[in-house]
Amino acid sequence: MNEYLEQVVESICESVRFDSSRGDKKPNAPFGQGALDCLEHFLALAARMGFETHNYDGYVGEVIFGDGEEEFAILAHLDVVPAGNGWTKDPFGGVVEDGRIWGRGTVDDKGPAICCLYCLKSLKDQGFVPGKKIKLIVGCNEESGWACIDHYKKVATLPETGFSPDAEFPVIYSEKGILQVRFHFPVEHPPFTFLEGGKSINMVCDYCEATPVTLSHSRAQALGLEVKGKKIISRGKSAHASTPEHGKNAILPLLKYFEKKDKTVQHIIDCLFNDVYKLQDVHDSVDKLSVSPDTIKYRKGEIQLVCDIRYPASFNERRVYDMIDSFGVKYETVSSQAPIRVGKNSELVTTLLDVYRECTGREEYPVSIGGGTYARALKNGVAFGPEMPGDEPVVHQADEYITIERVQLLLDIYEKAIKRLTE
Repeated sequence: MNEYLEQVVESICESVRFDSSRGDKKPNAPFGQGALDCLEHFLALAARMGFETHNYDGYVGEVIFGDGEEEFAILAHLDVVPAGNGWTKDPFGGVVEDGRIWGRGTVDDKGPAICCLYCLKSLKDQGFVPGKKIKLIVGCNEESGWACIDHYKKVATLPETGFSPDAEFPVIYSEKGILQVRFHFPVEHPPFTFLEGGKSINMVCDYCEATPVTLSHSRAQALGLEVKGKKIISRGKSAHASTPEHGKNAILPLLKYFEKKDKTVQHIIDCLFNDVYKLQDVHDSVDKLSVSPDTIKYRKGEIQLVCDIRYPASFNERRVYDMIDSFGVKYETVSSQAPIRVGKNSELVTTLLDVYRECTGREEYPVSIGGGTYARALKNGVAFGPEMPGDEPVVHQADEYITIERVQLLLDIYEKAIKRLTE
């Protein structure tokens, strides 16, 4: 695969330069022009390699290799979360510096998607004839709703087995359930005229601002808030909502500014930050529940706050609903995904684990994560890379990057894995 490395790096850079975060719907571009342009770039690259490709109405794309009766899926995505704040590099620059490719999507998930495409090219160039029909499926709405996969199921046949290169190594056999809920906290006498923060419901909020009715410079300063004219501003650090401990939520300091002026604000803090209802005590032998309040806004006499909740795979959604019912506030479900847990000793898991150990020399074992990948769209699916234990967390954060060394390793791992699972 070394002969392809330079091309792979350039293709990743090209892909990163498309801002494929969700945009305004347009004809044939249900998730915005940037997502469509990125999809067309990927499919054109695959077509030049000689693969059969399909663009399903701008929702999702597909690259076909082989014609076996049994099918195998590689599920990746080309959309990204918004850039957010705090970058020292151009988030859509796609530049190579210090042995790294910098930009939004390098790890999540454009880099791995393109690595998998070049693995198919390498196998094809070697004369490998897969015993299964390989479908490399690339969605454009993984980060904000999965409408891409819903559409794919309507217009094509989704294989039952496969992997998603969109999480961590050595292999992810279990993923928590995901419940994203919008709470409506009524505010009778708001101590502010404006309150808003957060860009995405699966990213820890890194920026929040408000316009207080009464501005106290000393209180703002004590809470580490900025004062700009009549506004107060809270800055945090973004992170993936599945690992809120890797970020710093900007919502909490702003709410603390108002907590003594309004009992509803204190109730929000108690429910979602102080965890007085003990949601985060929920756990099984593998995982524990996590809570990430990610977006907030004040509208029409109420604070609307979207919270991302990840719960252990052995629990059901109803248990979480029962707990948030105790908050005593109106809410509705924005999105929900059931958990998955595949047998650790299944052929899929053991094959991928063997490949990982062979390529890295690391004796590690299947793990569970809070993130939600396309693997849960399959009857028998797991997530497989690209992150490794001990990596600096960069997904959904500023200055996301992937090293050239990691790209090279991914090419080795994914080529071997695809070959062994489809020969």
